[in-house]
Amino acid sequence: MQLTHPKAAVGYAFGLLVATMLAACGPAAGSRTGDRVELEYWEKWTGFEREAMARVVDAFNQSQDRIHVRFLSVSRIDQKMMLATAGGVPPDVVGLWDVNLPSYAENNALKPLDRLAREAGLSEADYNPVFWKLCHYRGYLWALPSTPSVVALHWNKTMFREAGLDPERPPRTLDELETFNEKLTRKKPDGSLAQIGHMPQEPGWWLPDFPSWFGGPSWDGGNRLLLDAPPNRDFFAWLESYPRRFGGPELFKLRGGFGNFASPDNPFFNSKVAMILQGVWMDNFIRKYAPEGFSYGVAAFPETVEHPDAPLTIAQTDILVIPAGARHPREAMEFIAFVQKQKNMEALCMEQRKLSPLTRVSEEFFRNHPHPYLREFQRLSQSPRAQPTLCLPTMREYSNDLIIYSNQVLLGRMTGEQARQEMAARQQKALTSKLDRWQRVAETRTSAWEREMTR
Repeated sequence: MQLTHPKAAVGYAFGLLVATMLAACGPAAGSRTGDRVELEYWEKWTGFEREAMARVVDAFNQSQDRIHVRFLSVSRIDQKMMLATAGGVPPDVVGLWDVNLPSYAENNALKPLDRLAREAGLSEADYNPVFWKLCHYRGYLWALPSTPSVVALHWNKTMFREAGLDPERPPRTLDELETFNEKLTRKKPDGSLAQIGHMPQEPGWWLPDFPSWFGGPSWDGGNRLLLDAPPNRDFFAWLESYPRRFGGPELFKLRGGFGNFASPDNPFFNSKVAMILQGVWMDNFIRKYAPEGFSYGVAAFPETVEHPDAPLTIAQTDILVIPAGARHPREAMEFIAFVQKQKNMEALCMEQRKLSPLTRVSEEFFRNHPHPYLREFQRLSQSPRAQPTLCLPTMREYSNDLIIYSNQVLLGRMTGEQARQEMAARQQKALTSKLDRWQRVAETRTSAWEREMTR
């Protein structure tokens, strides 16, 4: 295997360290324990999420006598997996995030799974289309989902009631969102903001996807950004409306008083922000940190035009991958395929309080699941307009620029049009440069991927 990575030397040293650590605590990855093949599985989860997967691992180990999976919770897993792979001692299975796929695939750090998945009897028909798409890059299957999420509007019903709004009726268009926003905003005697209905930067995690709710994405999926298209123009104009209506410095002063996300001081829990865009996991934090009696609702985030039968949502998923150079890829796929079985997937997603990525979902899953709005999230994930989160080859640079320019607009220091034009020029140049570099190695990379699929 040829792995192109700037830290290959460091990775080799790290790989030797990993091998030493594994030898000290048990059989090395890919070794045999008695008559069983020993697989090493690294996962990023801790706490109850880790325990949920640990039970699936135990079930797999007990289901047969040929393979034993050793399950390790690893911090900074994205970096450590790359280093171990570069050092030639990768684990056999790794739990990553979908956003890792482009750079990991292009650096030959992953094994394509098309053939292995097909041999395991797994196909596109088994999954909600949006989650199947998230596991692909440049036409190849690199991963299979573990626990997915889609995003939705969450609203504080108590704040709605106090503002004279129907607590059971969320805004259905972006115009309504801003009408509700005005009614939900409260100021202190000195004119500073005490609370607000909605602000784009809270939590701000999906800023790159926001133009989709205005009518279209920010990238054509190929070599061109779409920042000059009407949806992106409207998005930046929407940002510009906030300092004009609420005062730029006042917005940031209010936000500066927000507490940590995972705490009772989360602004959604303590009535500082009435409406937020969040994922299915938010209920976990509400149960743990929100005050007793906290009442909230969930619905599709509003668009420019309402689409009640085909709402828009953005999807993400945790993924299971096989690193390039893994010693027992077929056994690794056997374990991954076990996780994909409906019974096992539903057990995992129920314990982590997330939705299922599968097309088949049992009534028992809905009946026993602790999330009060699981059916709404599952419905959103099955929408024909559900789409993967934006995943540009230059995603890190793009996200950083968007935060910087959005903040300049929200502070009132730049117009939306100025920010959009500057960002469009910078990011199109970055994307073109990145794609040009890819074209120089594309044939070599794809040839390597084809060879990997035949091993």
